[in-house]
Amino acid sequence: MNRPFLGVLPALLLAGAATLGTGAAPAAAAPAAPSSAPAAAQQRAAAAPRQATATAVDFAGTVALNNCSGSLVRPPGAADGDPALVLSNGHCLESGFLGPGEVVVGRSSTRSFTLLNRSGGSAGTVRATKVAYATMTDTDVSLYQLGSTYAQIRQRYGIAALPLSADHPVQGTAISVVSGYWKRIYSCAVDGFAYRLKEGDWTWKDAVRYTAACDTIGGTSGSPVLDPATGKVVAVNNTRNEDGERCTLNNPCEVDESGQVTVRPGIAYAEETYGIVPCLAPGNLVDLTRPGCALPRP
Repeated sequence: MNRPFLGVLPALLLAGAATLGTGAAPAAAAPAAPSSAPAAAQQRAAAAPRQATATAVDFAGTVALNNCSGSLVRPPGAADGDPALVLSNGHCLESGFLGPGEVVVGRSSTRSFTLLNRSGGSAGTVRATKVAYATMTDTDVSLYQLGSTYAQIRQRYGIAALPLSADHPVQGTAISVVSGYWKRIYSCAVDGFAYRLKEGDWTWKDAVRYTAACDTIGGTSGSPVLDPATGKVVAVNNTRNEDGERCTLNNPCEVDESGQVTVRPGIAYAEETYGIVPCLAPGNLVDLTRPGCALPRP
């Protein structure tokens, strides 16, 4: 994981275990994605890679945490009056890393986030009321519910939430990793998908692998991964193989269907987020029993 930061200095989140830099929880967390990418999507990706339009990517709608990055997100069908959501990594929780198999739903939180404008300056501060959902199992994701609605945030700060894609990302697609913590944008493409991504005690399913240009660093954990052609969030940045080691903390490895392990030194990963969408009921309520919801349950 790209190590989270404490204050303005790099620090270990958990006594020697928190070097999760680029995006964060131990093994690249994959936003609630099913166990493997749909074959059709992967074939389509390889056969006809899409190119981004000239749409400019900026910092509007991203947020800075005290140790990571994140984004103000809006799922399809959400209403202006719904409580807004902030997306980051499970390993970026204020309480520290979650253990394998651990899932948080509806836990009270008063965490604050610095909401950024287009240039990366502060538009203001928004505050959570609860951790709506978080896990580092199968994926590395945290979803905070705020005390403000989308309409209130737009009226007060002039900032609209980033739309959350309901579709699986496509191989070859141009992407932008936008770090609110560092005020830095990385541009690369989806190189492919890891059937399983293993880092230390954690394993993530169907993780997005970046091309080498997105060489994310500590503090970029939780950054939204945007498709510039649509402006939608397709994944959440979470880890990078920093030292070429095999399956250790900060050195994730890929494991295929047959169990073969591949190590890609210097390559970074993200967790898909389309799997979050089926788990959100009207009012942005997390309901893990909804049809199509494959997120881990407590």
